Amino acid sequence: MMTAKSIQRSSIETARLRLRPTSAIDATRAFEIQSDWAVTRMLSNASYPPDESDIRDWFSSHGREWAEGSAYRFAIEQEERMIGIVDVDGITGSEGSLGYWLERQAWGKGYAFEAARALIGFAFQVVGLSRLESGHASDNPASGRVLTKLGFRPVGNRELSSRARRETIVQCCYMLEH
Repeated sequence: MMTAKSIQRSSIETARLRLRPTSAIDATRAFEIQSDWAVTRMLSNASYPPDESDIRDWFSSHGREWAEGSAYRFAIEQEERMIGIVDVDGITGSEGSLGYWLERQAWGKGYAFEAARALIGFAFQVVGLSRLESGHASDNPASGRVLTKLGFRPVGNRELSSRARRETIVQCCYMLEH
């Protein structure tokens, strides 16, 4: 396994997308995307309406997280426009958690699958992780289809507090081993 300090911040190119390490300037675009209830209602840790200061603070922590090796977050760009985020966070030992979110206009085009597949390769080959977990709200079956297409297997459900919805939701949980 590589040490966190040895992983250079660099972009990942896919057939249609560019994944680049996030930066503080992405906070404004993230605020725009999270201003759409259809997007934010699926995010357990985001608030709705979004709090621009919270989003700025979150993005300002990304460089430190990368340096520590606790999270690797990428802006998903399509034709030089940020359309979402894909990340692996909660890294402890050789395990982490995969997450992604996209603007509504990007849904249903295979971008989540394409971006997540590239990030899984990064997490396993570059970071050296051996297991990823992920999950989705039970009322978001499209995300479940993305995860199973990526090779994740369902491992059960759990109750999770949704900050955006201000209620407890059921999260469908998945696991992928390298």
